[in-house]
Amino acid sequence: METKEIAACMANGTITHRDRDDLTGQIQWHEHPTFKGVCLKHLIRGQDTDGTLSCHLVRIDPNAILEEHIHENQWELHEVIAGEGTFILGTRETTYAPGHMSVIQKGLEHKVIAGKNGLVLLAKFCPALL
Repeated sequence: METKEIAACMANGTITHRDRDDLTGQIQWHEHPTFKGVCLKHLIRGQDTDGTLSCHLVRIDPNAILEEHIHENQWELHEVIAGEGTFILGTRETTYAPGHMSVIQKGLEHKVIAGKNGLVLLAKFCPALL
């Protein structure tokens, strides 16, 4: 399966909960309130996990930047599912491509720069971001 197909499947898939199924295609994309060219699809929210976990599909437009930021209270996991880019964690820089994962400690500054084809990742937070 091509990575673009995986990203499309995640954006239009199903989330099974104990009492319901959510169709991810019916969940709206939201422009990031701070970073231009970054859109979020909130797949799993804290209200679904007693505040312990949230999962967000993050789409970063070609050459857009998710500028330096810190989550003071959450650990974050990035799972790259499409596109390419650069990830900066503290002072460490690495290439983002499908299959790459990054563990981000709470309180640690990080930044994502999308490449010429953009970037799609799953961002998971413990405890929940939203």
